[in-house]
Amino acid sequence: MNDEKIMENLLLTTKGACDLYLHGAIESATQNVNNAFDEALQQSLCMQDGIYQKMSAQGWYQNEQADQQQIAKVKNQFAQQQN
Repeated sequence: MNDEKIMENLLLTTKGACDLYLHGAIESATQNVNNAFDEALQQSLCMQDGIYQKMSAQGWYQNEQADQQQIAKVKNQFAQQQN
């Protein structure tokens, strides 16, 4: 397994952990539990960002610019639904 695949697996695992911590924070019944999940989420988000930054610097995570016309179209659809 090459470095790119290892980093991709780390990123996907970290994103999965973020999702679990988010749901834990949302569903927690007490403030102590909420604080524990929230802190774990924040740490995981920082790890995820670090992994993303390293992958991006290597050219392993490509971002595409969103089409402005498509953005406007979706924005208008949601605006119409609000009325």
